Amino acid sequence: MGASLGAAMIFFVAGILFWGGFNTVMEATNSMKFCSSACHEMTWVYEEYKDRPHYKNPTGVGATCSDCHVPDDWGPKMIRKIEASREVWHWMLGTINTKEKFEGKRLHLAENVWRSMLRTDSRECRNCHDWSAMDLEEQAPRAAREHARAFEQGQTCIECHQGIAHELPEDWDESEVWLARFAHEEPETDLAERGEPAMPLEAEDLGEAVAAEGDIAASWIGTTCRRWT
Repeated sequence: MGASLGAAMIFFVAGILFWGGFNTVMEATNSMKFCSSACHEMTWVYEEYKDRPHYKNPTGVGATCSDCHVPDDWGPKMIRKIEASREVWHWMLGTINTKEKFEGKRLHLAENVWRSMLRTDSRECRNCHDWSAMDLEEQAPRAAREHARAFEQGQTCIECHQGIAHELPEDWDESEVWLARFAHEEPETDLAERGEPAMPLEAEDLGEAVAAEGDIAASWIGTTCRRWT
């Protein structure tokens, strides 16, 4: 009896230590420090990200790499971590170990993320942003109009905000993902007639409207992000 109890205690303590260590590693690989410095390939996109409102904004509340690229729920998070092993393999192969190689693959890499977010209805965006929490009257006119239409048509965040955190590839307008972004069940008309943007919102020069939308996006992050609620 004593031996069995002792063995059970050993397994119990070992389980706690294993889970604690596993969780510590998981959290470490989700940190901004890890994402921006673990491999030099990420330093290029990190510099782009630092110029975007998800990094720096009036409220001081931002979204890190893992907020956008790693699911919150345990199951999808584990799947994403397993998928990341393929990225480690390509890191070992040096697939994008120079800026030139990276730029050559930028569209392909971006499309992988866009497709994933389309499949999940921009799940990671919705960890912070919520249609029901949006006050359209407080948004810039362009943003309010686009969000109202997107809600009515059942669109998802990434269909319009493909340049929200990183620079768009030079040939983004040839992407099948971008060209098919408005493939909803509605009459076929040209973009001008439907009033839909001919390019991602972040790619347009909207002057003060962009700054206003950045401020609003930052305030949404600060008020609706689940990690602070």
